[in-house]
Amino acid sequence: MHRRMGLLVLACVSLFVSGSLAVDKGNFKTCDQSAFCKRQRALKAGQSPYRALLDTLELSDSRVTLQLINDNNKVRLLLELYRLQGNMTRVKINELKPLRPRFEVPDVLVSDPPTEPMSLVSQDDNGVVLSLGAERQQRLIVSARPFRLDIVEGPEVLMSLNSRGLLAFEHLRMRMRKDTQANPEGEEAKEDADGAEQQVEEKETVEDGDKEEEEIDGMWEETFKSHTDSKPNGPTSISLDFSLPGVEHVYGIPEHADSLKLKTTDGGDPYRLYNLDVFQYELYNPMALYGAVPVMLAHSAERTMGLFWLNAAETWVDISSNTAGKTVFGKMLDYVQGASETPQTDVRWISESGIIDVFIMLGPTPADVFAQYASLTGTQAMPPIAALAYHQCRWNYNDQDDVKAVDRGFDEHDIPYDFIWLDIEHTDGKRYFTWDSHKFPTPQDMLQGIMDKRRKMVAIVDPHIKVDSSYKIHNEIRAQNFYIKNKDDGDYEGWCWPGSAGYPDFTKLQMRDWWASMFAYDQYEGSKENLYVWNDMNEPSVFNGPEVTMHKDAKHGDWEHRDVHNLYGFYVQMATAEGLIRRSGGVERPFVLTRAFFAGSQRYGAVWTGDNAAEWDHLKVSIPMCLSLGLVGISLCGADVGGFFKAPSTELLVRWYQTGAYQPFFRAHAHLDTPRREPWLFGPENTALIREAVRQRYALLPYWYQQFYQAYRTGQPVMRPLWVEYPKDMATFTMDDQFLIGKDLLVHPVTEEGARGVTAYLPGHGEVWYDAHTFQKHNGAQSLYIPVTMSSIPVFQRGGSIIPKKVRVRRSSSCMETDPYTLYVALNPQRTAEGELYVDDGHTFSFDSKKEFIHQSLTFAKNVLSSRSLCHDCRFSSPSWVEKVIILGTSNPKGVNLKIDGKVTPLEFDFDASMSVLTLRKPGMSAGADWTVELL
Repeated sequence: MHRRMGLLVLACVSLFVSGSLAVDKGNFKTCDQSAFCKRQRALKAGQSPYRALLDTLELSDSRVTLQLINDNNKVRLLLELYRLQGNMTRVKINELKPLRPRFEVPDVLVSDPPTEPMSLVSQDDNGVVLSLGAERQQRLIVSARPFRLDIVEGPEVLMSLNSRGLLAFEHLRMRMRKDTQANPEGEEAKEDADGAEQQVEEKETVEDGDKEEEEIDGMWEETFKSHTDSKPNGPTSISLDFSLPGVEHVYGIPEHADSLKLKTTDGGDPYRLYNLDVFQYELYNPMALYGAVPVMLAHSAERTMGLFWLNAAETWVDISSNTAGKTVFGKMLDYVQGASETPQTDVRWISESGIIDVFIMLGPTPADVFAQYASLTGTQAMPPIAALAYHQCRWNYNDQDDVKAVDRGFDEHDIPYDFIWLDIEHTDGKRYFTWDSHKFPTPQDMLQGIMDKRRKMVAIVDPHIKVDSSYKIHNEIRAQNFYIKNKDDGDYEGWCWPGSAGYPDFTKLQMRDWWASMFAYDQYEGSKENLYVWNDMNEPSVFNGPEVTMHKDAKHGDWEHRDVHNLYGFYVQMATAEGLIRRSGGVERPFVLTRAFFAGSQRYGAVWTGDNAAEWDHLKVSIPMCLSLGLVGISLCGADVGGFFKAPSTELLVRWYQTGAYQPFFRAHAHLDTPRREPWLFGPENTALIREAVRQRYALLPYWYQQFYQAYRTGQPVMRPLWVEYPKDMATFTMDDQFLIGKDLLVHPVTEEGARGVTAYLPGHGEVWYDAHTFQKHNGAQSLYIPVTMSSIPVFQRGGSIIPKKVRVRRSSSCMETDPYTLYVALNPQRTAEGELYVDDGHTFSFDSKKEFIHQSLTFAKNVLSSRSLCHDCRFSSPSWVEKVIILGTSNPKGVNLKIDGKVTPLEFDFDASMSVLTLRKPGMSAGADWTVELL
């Protein structure tokens, strides 16, 4: 949801929205306009001033510490090295004696990561060799001059740190004016009694070594457009480079509207991680967007690794490669000629403040990296099953009658949906936790009407609070001193939807607790148990702030906003999710959608790709954007179906529904100024096409839910690139126009205007794939041209898999709760298949706290299909049963017998010889039972 200028009288505010629907790049900084990025990027490779002081080495059971010294200014740093369980290494670098504490990110890690002991292998004047574990023959080599770290496994270098000499750590200092530098006893030296000792040390080291760094513009104050950042702590930026031998492909660091494979940044801006409200974002560039997850994956045919840069300040990431710019022909020529140059990717992270705290995840498989990252920041929250169904949203449904009419329209046109959404206009003057008494006079009656149809609602609750003495929420936040402060210690105020607004300090635990308490039914008037929440504008968005966000010198207690900026949305969603859990007494799973996010946000709900546009390229880029989020733990991702801005053509709208139906979070949304676009407004033919796409989603809900259960348990992404399952197939490494759901469904949406066909790549030598609609069998390891019409959604089921569906589609997922299952058994060339069936109550935490769920292993081998429990002490029963089994790629049996509880029953079946498809009708097994079906 974005801004419509006619809604607010903001003539006095210098806003970033121009008349054209396109991003105004001038409102957002480039690296050259960001003083710390410009300073860091000006450093030359190969000239590192840092040296390891080997005589300071200390080795304990859990860590190694070692001092580093900058030979230019004699400032010392403390290096900490940890070997973590699960094949990870943690590297921390901070000042040895900082003038004041530097910010270290709290609350993102789920716990203090458990360590494993390291041992000293050898040491001499040139460096130290540490063992990271004999099992993998991994060693950590610390070189002294210049300082460098190498992680090796056997003879292979996996990763090098500071190999290009771009470690840079701007130490905290007291500002020395020119007259003070000439007179060290001047007033400036006495300004800060707490820092006096450090200041004396700094002056002594300057005398002993080189001169103090020259003051450069932007170190102590920086102006961008009309905004000045006072920088009271001076320059504090940090940087470190990583070299990845053998790696050509890196991924991750969302959010960017770009390709899945990250591009090199030589000659352009680095990728920027700084949560911003970007109006009409531009595609295929490294500009910052709404969220930031500082995690990068590196992949080659031999290994997958990951880097997690735990820093919440503005961050830039440079990427270079020694193969960048080479054409495919050039690479082939290298291969034919036996060129010996090993590919290598170099990555440099630059952050404005904080410390260096990086987790190196050494894989070696994609699944290992996902598990390693999940062990640090947690897994995707298990959503209510309804959250995986279809969501209908618009800025804004006008009133209760409008909501009722839209709800009725879905029933009249036989299109299922689970959630209807209300944007900011439902409130009393943009006062969140309230309702417009004229448009929504009886919200509980409205919610009850939806509940009677077993449906739900989402209402928006943004974190900017209208400054109004008659507004309870504002008064309580101010009374408890919970607002963020400006640099002069007053309550920070900026402009957003309500006009003048305060911004609660969600970094405070007490503030988050209070916010959570506001979702109680006796606090949030008009709410009911089927009302869920959407947190928008939580970057935070400040219409009259620098880059449409908060001033960096605003204060969160002891910390500046610059230190915590990328955490703000993370904390808002955390507090909101906690509120929804608390209102149910800890029983019900929450559903919270957020626009801004950080590492760990997966623990609290869903993310969407923000304010996209009704353009074909925006449809296309939704795929790599959600794939990138999945790689860094956030699986519940989607894009506004149809595009938020502008009006889609009917063809684009249909194709977007067909694509969105196969992405994890499936919501249509539209701007206030766009024509209405409920699914039945485009003629009967297009209504039928949209209906079919939505119904396909509902039929697959058992499979989607099972994938999210696996994501919750293991950290594996739900929507995943092909290379995750085919890590040695180089043809998959750059693919981002098709994807897998789990490992068993391959989807290649139609995203080209006027397309008459698509070419899908079916991976896997010796594998087969079945068209999910026609059951046509195709060999793997081929590019397959598929003619398409407007009804086509190319989807393939992997041979060797078993997928459960519920083909009796009803008005909502809750109405399908007890419906029967159909099992689709797709045989591989070895005539085997496997899958799972997962069932729980769909909405409470009982699956976790009480082990109330069904989890069955489904296998087919030697002409026997069997179901066996994977949880023998689980306590859950379901009236759902198996009403049909469809076996693809089999032969015609003489008979089929069901064996359950020792009883053998013959089953009816049909066989389609032309397609080799066997259908077993009404076998009748309970979803939670153990049974076997034998083909005779």
